[in-house]
Amino acid sequence: MVDPTTLDRWLYRLIFLGLAVLTVFVMILPLETRPGRLPAPDWMLCLTLAWLQRRPDYLPPWLIAGVFLMLDMLLMRPPGLMTALVLVGSEFLRARQQVSVETAFGPEWLLTGGTIFAIYLADGLVLALFSVPEADFGRLIFLALVTALVYPLVALASRYALGVCRVTPGDLDPRGLNR
Repeated sequence: MVDPTTLDRWLYRLIFLGLAVLTVFVMILPLETRPGRLPAPDWMLCLTLAWLQRRPDYLPPWLIAGVFLMLDMLLMRPPGLMTALVLVGSEFLRARQQVSVETAFGPEWLLTGGTIFAIYLADGLVLALFSVPEADFGRLIFLALVTALVYPLVALASRYALGVCRVTPGDLDPRGLNR
């Protein structure tokens, strides 16, 4: 017999994986072929950070790494760079999760927005360090800004459409797992 908490955790992990596959499918469709288009927000980064702020037990590091490595490969980004940066950023937020459980949405949005900017700034610095032509800081900062601005929409959709609720301090054990 499977524990209901474990079943719930695995169900939401499968939902996250399904949303990642759907997002990648939409991103690689050739809908707009003209160059010079403004970049769209990074929906998977928003979804990952929103779920991580609410339910860190739903997103273990191996799942985040696997999804973002898949994104790196399919979107033809440098393999592992964004994966490593998102993993560092998500673990930074996971370490502050006990503090952010009791905070309002405004400080959570600021902390998450700062993490998004740090991820894209580090990405731009590493790309510039190795003289990669895609290291356009203006584009990366714009992408970070747009991603941070759509974070509240993703957090609302996660809460009300997908049911990813914030945990209370009594719901987690010291390792960050449900009791």
